[in-house]
Amino acid sequence: MKNPSIIITPLSNADYANWLDLWQRYLTFYETSLPMSTTDTTWRNLLDSNVAIYGFAAWQDTTLIGITHVVLHPNTWDTTECCYLEDLYVNESVRGQGVGRALIEQVYDFARQQNCNRVYWTTQEGNTTARNLYDTIATQTNMVQYRKNL
Repeated sequence: MKNPSIIITPLSNADYANWLDLWQRYLTFYETSLPMSTTDTTWRNLLDSNVAIYGFAAWQDTTLIGITHVVLHPNTWDTTECCYLEDLYVNESVRGQGVGRALIEQVYDFARQQNCNRVYWTTQEGNTTARNLYDTIATQTNMVQYRKNL
């Protein structure tokens, strides 16, 4: 169900303080932290038109209630780019009101405009609230992610 009170916009310079608050909450949700230098670089990249990283903000009135970041990249299985939905966070006070869905739908629209061949993302297996939404708007694959941090 679409919530007409949610407005989605690209992130802009004026959004920094509100974005930073949600970004820190997002990191806390995933029980992690980043050096401020990484956060600063992320913010610069989100606003730099020469970097294929983009950010969107969900607003209700004048309050930032959700954010998402996406990365566009080439791939070997298609001739067009993929859209990786890397981060998605909705303020706890408005969860279940369609904000996450609105942000993902914005990402879908953006990826289509960029001629991407797919949108994909990962989440923690135990993130059942988010996964309930994801199961209605995307297809879970049988791929298992492996990672070695360098």
